[in-house]
Amino acid sequence: MSQSDRPEAPSPATVANGSSVAATTARVENPAATATISSSLRLRLNPNKEHRAEEYEDLQLEYCPAIFTALESYLPPSMLNTRREDKAKFMHDILAKYMPRTEQTRIQKLRAYRLRIIANYRPLYRELYTLNPTAFFVPAFVKAINENTEQSFRSIISEPSPGIFTFQMLQPRICELFLSEIENFEKFVAETKFRIMRPNIMNKYGVVLDDFGLGPMLEKLMEGFIRPLSRVFFPEIGSSLDSHHGFVVEYGKDKAVDMGFHVDDSEVTLNVCLGKEFSGGELFFRGTRCEKHVNTSTYTEEYFGYSHKPGRAVLHRGRHRRGAKATTSGHRVNLLLWCRSSVFREVKRYQNDCSSWCGECSKTKKERQNSLITATKSVLLAKKGESTS
Repeated sequence: MSQSDRPEAPSPATVANGSSVAATTARVENPAATATISSSLRLRLNPNKEHRAEEYEDLQLEYCPAIFTALESYLPPSMLNTRREDKAKFMHDILAKYMPRTEQTRIQKLRAYRLRIIANYRPLYRELYTLNPTAFFVPAFVKAINENTEQSFRSIISEPSPGIFTFQMLQPRICELFLSEIENFEKFVAETKFRIMRPNIMNKYGVVLDDFGLGPMLEKLMEGFIRPLSRVFFPEIGSSLDSHHGFVVEYGKDKAVDMGFHVDDSEVTLNVCLGKEFSGGELFFRGTRCEKHVNTSTYTEEYFGYSHKPGRAVLHRGRHRRGAKATTSGHRVNLLLWCRSSVFREVKRYQNDCSSWCGECSKTKKERQNSLITATKSVLLAKKGESTS
């Protein structure tokens, strides 16, 4: 590998952690299953595409029912036709690995915290809390989603650098309403002296949209609009997105200035600029990496810069390393939606090869294949030489 392929080693990437809401009620009733479920069973790496998953809305579940429906097609073949309660118990045990009792307690407190806010905060624009596609999105975006084909998506979406997709998304009026709603919520916080949680450890200026009632709207945004795009553009994740963390970040005078080099706690990230007038604030991308390679060098082809424009969105993998340059003047506000997949996170635990999306794994695999081809050619040429002598 030439040194020109590795121009510089990046600063250590930080994982920006956030919060997400899970439906917290009771555990599955009657967890003792008639069929014995072996603890050694694991999820399949690839889903059974012919299997029709069941709905779990009517069961008393500790996690969001949509997660169970999304996870079901990854169950071992021997479990696909077992009782729904047995499948729910098996999937619950897998999900519990990611949410120990301390985390469950945190989620319960978070839910109570949000209920207190919603009980006291009066929204300024109710229309933001229910997603009306024709009011929210530009016509071309709505048309492409309705057609729901790769061709329709690519007709409105650009891919200026591998794994980075940009497109016009929000109507100007919706951007303005969001800005006013956020200002109204911050005014409520200041007047009531209500202590709120900020988006994550790296964003101290901004608000969590789920905290004051926008969670259902964001869930619809993920399920109806981001999930279809993920299926086409991020095949290793597919349609398995099942939870989210939505928030707004602010940059400018008396706000954050820039954003350090990091990766997101998400599988897919949607980043939409809401406004206002500003200079600077460009995103800089440095390639996608798995956990093992997050701090490896950047290849020449992985360098990319992106300038924000109100209403325009950029969609990328959460593991795509990046940061934001300083906002030199004005006030920049961006809406971010971290989309997560419990299925992808479980499957990733048993994967050794991330070459389909990790730039470093991909390079290593290609180098190994090239070395094998070269060695094979050498052997064949040597044999040919022996046969002619």
